[in-house]
Amino acid sequence: MPSALTIQTLFEMKQKNEKIAELTAYDHPFAKIADEAGIHIILVGDSLGNVVQGEATTLGVTMDEMVYHTRIVANAAEKALVVADMPFMSYQTSTENAIANAGRFLKETRAAAVKLEGGASVSHIIHALTEVGIPVQAHIGLLPQSVHQMGGYRVQRDEDRLLADAKEVETAGAFSVVLEGIPAAISAKITESLNIPTIGIGAGPDCDGQVLVMHDLLGIRTGRLPKFVKQYANLRESAISGIQTYIKEVQDGSFPSETHSYQ
Repeated sequence: MPSALTIQTLFEMKQKNEKIAELTAYDHPFAKIADEAGIHIILVGDSLGNVVQGEATTLGVTMDEMVYHTRIVANAAEKALVVADMPFMSYQTSTENAIANAGRFLKETRAAAVKLEGGASVSHIIHALTEVGIPVQAHIGLLPQSVHQMGGYRVQRDEDRLLADAKEVETAGAFSVVLEGIPAAISAKITESLNIPTIGIGAGPDCDGQVLVMHDLLGIRTGRLPKFVKQYANLRESAISGIQTYIKEVQDGSFPSETHSYQ
């Protein structure tokens, strides 16, 4: 079933100055929660390499893994627009390979669009995908798939290059662009210069929308979080507390009680 929110809706939101909320999800239960909460875009991010698989980077995530996770997320989303992240080396080798891999998401998962990283260097790929009817969310600034080339997760400050990249992806046909790890003042200039919506992550308050990783927002992940993350819940502590209570009741015999037993 197609999602209720469309790409056209996003353009209208930008024109009305209505902010767009985007959030990652990697499985059916969390996608269902996000959808019922009213999220506009669900991104099945290749960040599943970090969040779900526990890897240091996103580079090892495969197409088959992304297709699997996108399918179960799309099955849960009734209102939100589902966007699938194209993993490392699924679009960089050739235009033909990019089209074939992006097409898998629309054919096999019912996602509405794909996301890929890069500015001017991938504009020809964005153009080719949109020409065959595959909507693309672009992604410029800090690029996790280029972490080694960038020398780590560093804020990107080259204003001229960032503005040029933003214009390139818009001209190529992207319906929106994620701005990651960019100073707020530069993001504001990019947002003002584009007709397509900008979605910020560590890019300040002036973007047309924001995206966060679900597990960061809900307080599930451990360790040091990036400066731009705000936790809106602490599910990790609640989960640990619940499991500890379960262990205690199993050991003292209070669970299962008569209420939880068949007669």
